[in-house]
Parts: sequence; C-alpha cells; structure tokens
Amino acid sequence: MYLEKIQKANDIQLLEEEELPVLAEEIRDFLIEKISRSGGHLASNLGVVELTIAMHRIFHLPEDKIIWDVGHQSYTHKLLTGRREGFDGLRKYGGMSGFPKRKESDCDAFDTGHSSTSVSAGLGYVRGRDIRGEEYSVVSVIGDGSLTGGMAYEALNNAATLKTNFIIVLNDNNMSISQNVGGMSRYLDDVRTTEAYTDFKSAVENAIGSFPVGGDKIVRHLRRTKNSIKQLFVPGMFFEDMGIKYLGPVNGHDIRALERAFQEAKRVRGPVLLHVLTRKGKGYWPAEENPARFHGTAPFDIATGEPLKKKTKDSYTDVFSKVMLDMGKKDKRLTAITAAMEDGTGLAAFHRHFPDRFFDVGIAEGHAVTFSAGLAAAGLHPVFAVYSSFLQRGYDQIIHDVCLQNLPVTFAIDRAGLVGSDGETHQGIFDLSYLSAIPNMTVMAPKNKWELADMLRFAVRMESPAALRYPRGEASENFREFRSPVEYGKSEWIYEEEDIAVIGVGHMMDTAAEVRRLLKNTGYNCSLVNARFVKPLDGGMLRELAKDHQLILTVEENVKTGGYGEQVEAFVEDQNLPVHVLTAALPDDYIEHGSVDILREEVLLDAPSITARTVTAWLMINADTKKGQKE
Repeated sequence: MYLEKIQKANDIQLLEEEELPVLAEEIRDFLIEKISRSGGHLASNLGVVELTIAMHRIFHLPEDKIIWDVGHQSYTHKLLTGRREGFDGLRKYGGMSGFPKRKESDCDAFDTGHSSTSVSAGLGYVRGRDIRGEEYSVVSVIGDGSLTGGMAYEALNNAATLKTNFIIVLNDNNMSISQNVGGMSRYLDDVRTTEAYTDFKSAVENAIGSFPVGGDKIVRHLRRTKNSIKQLFVPGMFFEDMGIKYLGPVNGHDIRALERAFQEAKRVRGPVLLHVLTRKGKGYWPAEENPARFHGTAPFDIATGEPLKKKTKDSYTDVFSKVMLDMGKKDKRLTAITAAMEDGTGLAAFHRHFPDRFFDVGIAEGHAVTFSAGLAAAGLHPVFAVYSSFLQRGYDQIIHDVCLQNLPVTFAIDRAGLVGSDGETHQGIFDLSYLSAIPNMTVMAPKNKWELADMLRFAVRMESPAALRYPRGEASENFREFRSPVEYGKSEWIYEEEDIAVIGVGHMMDTAAEVRRLLKNTGYNCSLVNARFVKPLDGGMLRELAKDHQLILTVEENVKTGGYGEQVEAFVEDQNLPVHVLTAALPDDYIEHGSVDILREEVLLDAPSITARTVTAWLMINADTKKGQKE
C-alpha cells in the first residue's frame, strides 16, 4: 500500500511515476471510507486527488507555499503531509480540522474557510518573499466558483503588476456548491471547448517551422506575440489581457501532464494562471452523479451513497423553504436571492416555481446585498437567504446600501449559532452583534418552526430592513401551545412567576426552558420569556421584570460582546432598574470544530452549567442583600 509510505511531507517524491495512479486510487478509497463514517467534504476532495499529488511532487513543503481557497478540498494535502492517522478524529472536537490550519501543520500556509481569498493571501506571500530576499514558490489554488467573488478580481488585478513568479491554479470543475452561474462561468465554458488548442498550436508551429525559407522566424514571431494563435481560439483571453500568463486547459486527472504544466509555470517570471479541468466527486459514482449532495455530507452507506441517519423532522431550512414557496404564490413582489447556495438555503423549490423571481448571483455576498437593495428600491421585496458566517462578507453593503436607505430587504440567516464540525470559519456566532449595531435594522430570532414561519411572513410585510436568524438542523417543535401573534419589538411571556427570570433568544429557548426546569426542581421561582426581538429591545418587558424579579438571566448562542445580554445589561444600568443581569453567551473567541453539544459543554453554555452559574449568582445577590440589611 503506497499510502502507508507517506509518513511526512515530501515522501511522495520518493515514489516512482508508475506508482502514482495506484496511490490516487488508494487515496480515493481511503477518503470514501473515512468520510462515510465521520461525514465531511467528499466530492471536492475526490476531484483534486491527482492535482494535489502533482503539486506535492513538484513543490517542496513547507518551504514552498500552497494556499487552498476555501480549503474544504485539502484532505489529500493533509494525507500527503503525514496526517493520515488524524482522519479518525476528522472534524471532531480536539481532532483534525476539515480545513487548512497553520497551528495544525507547517505545511498549511494559510487558514481558509471562506471563498475567493487565496489569490490575495498568495500575493501577500509573494511580496513578503521578495522583500525578505527569499526564494520559494507560492501556489494559490482557486476554484471556478470562487472566481465569482469580487475579491478574487481585486487580487488578480493587483497580481498583474508582479515581475516575479506567482502560480495561480484555477481548479475548474464547473461547480461551487450549486451549479455555477454568470459570465465567468460562460467564459470558462468557452475555454473548456478549446482543449485541442495546445495540440493544434504545436502542430501549426511544427508545420510552419518546416518551411524551407523563413519558417523559424515566423514561429519565433508567433511565440512573441500575445494575440497570436491563442487569441483566435480562446475567446477574450481574459487573463492574458490582464497581464497574467495563461496555461491550459490541462486534464486535472493526468498526473504527468500536470507535473509538466507546473514545471512550465515555475519558469514564468510573473503571475501565471494554470487552468486545470477536474471532475467533482471523481471515482465514486454517487458523488459524480450528485456532487452538490456530497459537497458536505453526513455519514453514508458506501454501497448506495444514502445517508445512514434518515431525516424524520423538518429542519429550519425546510420550514423556510415551504413558507417562501407559499408566500411566492400570493405575493408577486417577493423575490429570492442566493449566493451559490440554492440547495443549502432551501431556495430550490422557489426557483422551480418562480424562476423569474429567483436570482443566484454566485459566490458574491457583498454584491447579493446591494443587488437586493436595488430590487427593493425598484418596488420588490427581496429575501436574501444566506449562512450567518457568509453574511459577514457583505457587512458594509448592509449598512451603506440597505439600512442607510431603510430599504425593505429581508435577511434569512441560516446556520446561526454553533454549526459544529466545520469549525471557526463557519460558526455563526457574531450576527446578533454586528446586525444590532446598525440603525434601521430589525433583528428577530424564532423559538421553533412555527415562529420561524410567522416571523418570515412578518418580515416580508415590513417596509424596512429585517433579519431573522435560525440554526442548522431539526426545527424545534417545543412550545407548540405558545403561538401568540408577532408584534413589533415585543417579547413573549411563556411562564410568569417571580425572583428569577430566564430570557431565551431564538433556538436557545429549549436550553432556557431546561434551565428553568432545573431551577424549579431546586426550589426556585422562575419566569420564562421568549425574547423574539433582539433589536429593538423590549424595554417594557424588562421594566416589568424588574418589579418582581431580582435576577434576569439571558441565554443566547452569540458572542457576549454586542449580543442580546449585553444590551439588556446596558438598558438596566441606563434605566437604573433594581434588578441584576447574568448573561449566558459564547466567549469572545473563535470556537473550534466539534459537535454542538460538546462545544456548548466546553464553553459552559449547556443547561447544567448555566443553572450552576445562576444559582451562584442568586446566592451572591441574596448574601449581599442580607449583609446590607445587617449594616
């Protein structure tokens, strides 16, 4: 088994060329077996096995730098740098990350998780290398889907001025997560049809070179002229016209061809883009047939590709999808926007029924926000469905283009809170803070599936910006009997008692209810309130609580700074209310990968930990009260 010979970086360079295709098969078998048990990103990794092998054969790590855009396709890279044993703990708490991590290995040159960043980071490495007078290669790998992100073009424009080597690998599999869209996708479609270009060019040069008189001179002239044969066969010559040398397309599953291409790319004095054609999911037919389904997969049966755990309840995303479809039938002004996440955000059904009112803008969240603002200004009501961690990429546009003009754009924020195995780059733990800081923005969080439906309908009726955030996974069906109408800025009383008041935010209402149960079992009186609105804050409810409660506990799955609890603390202090506030929130830190339950325990945001803190706070409050009375 050749894979067992790879114990550390660069061991692959000791293998014979004829052994490499067998190694590629072993790697695919290994990845399929491991990911079928642990879950993870499968299709993207199967597509880059030969590409990764070729890079590790030509470049020497960690001296040379390979920067993976997004990074979910770095599993083969991890195998070839001696981390095979780590796959048993892949994406588990305390185990190996599913993305490149500098703290995990010197061979991981840059931490990644979001798209369209690798060219910028690579260019920084190149400039740093040149300033320090060092000599090493820098390779930035970017997918064709990531080229829809504006940051990639900013970096390409900047890279075009280089006079030293910088290799950009365009991993072109015609996919991001959903099918690629837009002008760049069409352009690359045209380029893909010119695979015969390189062979044809060589044939022409050989033919002209055989002319008895002047042939060599003509060939030299053709090679010097940028707008020569290639200009005739590759439409637009987009990259070369920018000043970036273009090589390819190259078969991304032909290791020998890839190695030759990388050797040629290393000789270029300046930026060079190597266009590599790969097949997402290659080597495993279910992933080849349905690469989107195997982009990020739960554990599955290898024989059939079917998930091991059958879905029994609707997720929050499913509920959102159904309500959007229902509203779309009744409201012709309703439009839906996604940034290359049609399936992940639940907009596929809306797309099928209302194709003229559905827009996939590609991996371009900033553009998606301003595009939504334009739709709203034109008299429509756009709903931008987006993962919490990806909406961060459009923060300026939310402020400048939506909220400054007070335009009716609804942000449906999926994967809010802890998402688990994808780790730091994907945890949706900042949205309550960054959205609450923006004037004109309304921020809501539903406690269960029915409240999500009610809040979505409420938001679409508003004539101002609104955001509702909900988590990944099964939608809560608790509190079914509590379904009062959504009133702007008003919280919802669930149980009204005295002494201690627990306020839950969104999906953390289930945890808040468990905390109340534990407190009641210990003998404490305890009210329970559903916050509903994070912005505006329900000051009237807080004033009511202050009348017959000594302690308010807030429970949210967001960082503490700028979150709901901190806003409550500020309000209580500003209004000089006679009540103490205890905030249960996430630490102001980046939360690593692992199951959500384990992560909550580690950061003390599980019900037992919160209850213990609450009891301690209550005892301290009453001890201080008794001490004051004695004095």
